[in-house]
Amino acid sequence: MLRKTLIISYAVLFVAFAAPFVYSVLCSAQEKSRDAEQKNEQQLQAELSRSIRLLDQGTSLEMDMHSYLVGVVAAEMPALFPHEALKAQAVAARTYAMYCVGLERHKNADVCSYSGCCQAWMSQDALRQRWGADYDKYSSMVSAAVRETAGEYLGYEGQPVLAAFHSSSAGATENSAQIWNATPYLISVPSPETEENLPQLISHVKVAPLDLRDTILSQYPHADMSGAPEGWLGRLSETASGRVDSLEIGAVPVPGTKLRQLFSLRSTDFRLEYDGSDFVFTVAGYGHGVGMSQYGAKLMAEAGADYRSILAHYYPQTSLLHFS
Repeated sequence: MLRKTLIISYAVLFVAFAAPFVYSVLCSAQEKSRDAEQKNEQQLQAELSRSIRLLDQGTSLEMDMHSYLVGVVAAEMPALFPHEALKAQAVAARTYAMYCVGLERHKNADVCSYSGCCQAWMSQDALRQRWGADYDKYSSMVSAAVRETAGEYLGYEGQPVLAAFHSSSAGATENSAQIWNATPYLISVPSPETEENLPQLISHVKVAPLDLRDTILSQYPHADMSGAPEGWLGRLSETASGRVDSLEIGAVPVPGTKLRQLFSLRSTDFRLEYDGSDFVFTVAGYGHGVGMSQYGAKLMAEAGADYRSILAHYYPQTSLLHFS
């Protein structure tokens, strides 16, 4: 009986002393949550008040930044990707748009809707056609990713960065110096895509010997394309990420970027072989390979990474900033 009384007494004392502490912790957590919600709402209002001029199919459109970003994220990344990957895409898209404003790349517009130049973008009408009966569901998912990251962008030395992104990389992204100019935050980093976790990672392109010869000679008339086809290929030079820097064809070094363009390859991460009847490009990944890999972001999110970790991984040396 005495033992039971002592246990009850200790329990009462513990509750008496612990309750204020627990209450304080709970109140602090609630206060932080309210502050975060208030800050996000302020950032959202700031985003809604910012306008951006978009060149879409020859027409210049002006809209608020938030509406523009919803159209970009919906066009650039599948809505069914994990929420943290969508949020990473939203921040990258916002950053890229801020980087472009003021560059005067387009007359009467800050950005265009062509992904080969700026960022893809789709109107709500176009998205209704694409998504059909799932429009409300997918639109809500994309809008939430943009809203929850409102006002957030990546900065380097206080300025918005060139937040380049691409579809997928096989094992590592590419250094920007291999394609554009050297940029400290666009360097090669590991990326988790493999043939096992991304079945569409590898693609193949067949080219008849006559087509290969004529295409190369049209750009490099001094190439020696005489003799048997199996003797046309020479030394391969690779970048640090394993992509093709250049490949000798007809004793002429042809840049990997040029071969990608000439033969509509999905990336410069390829190997070219002659199988006795055709030349076969075996290509890994999709896109220029610089910056964030979208499928890499998907896989990282599925493994538990949040959008901040994804962005920090693919854009090292940048900081996550907010509208001032």
